[in-house]
Amino acid sequence: MTVVRTMVAAFAATLLTGPALAQSSARGGPVEAPVLPGGTADATCGNLYGMAGQAFCVTAPLAAIGALAEVYVAHFEADGWIPAAGDDNRVVFVKRLPGGGCEGMQLQAFYDTNRPAGPEAPGYIGMATIPGDVCAAAAPATTPAPPASPSAQ
Repeated sequence: MTVVRTMVAAFAATLLTGPALAQSSARGGPVEAPVLPGGTADATCGNLYGMAGQAFCVTAPLAAIGALAEVYVAHFEADGWIPAAGDDNRVVFVKRLPGGGCEGMQLQAFYDTNRPAGPEAPGYIGMATIPGDVCAAAAPATTPAPPASPSAQ
């Protein structure tokens, strides 16, 4: 999915050129995921943003974090997760459940903004579930207003 690859590359660039902001979205709990090549498990999540115990985290140098994120995106896609949304440093995935509804999770890249952000500085990828059914029925769409009638001439 080209859009997701572009999004992953964009959040890697954001990590290298400026501070990343912690996203304020609900986290359910750590995702069960392997430590993929290029990453090192970090149970403390760098002691950043209160993610320890809330997410499964891996670390790598900032210069490699984008490539590692792409490896994780490909891993989750191969496991049936569908990239559904995101921003410069986060990808949200959904997976349809056999009985209906969906489970969700997010992959988020971050680093310590209180330290220099050079290529060898530690970057992190945290992965956490999103509580509840992320495919629950949305609010009904509003009905568009009828087109204006042409004025009498």
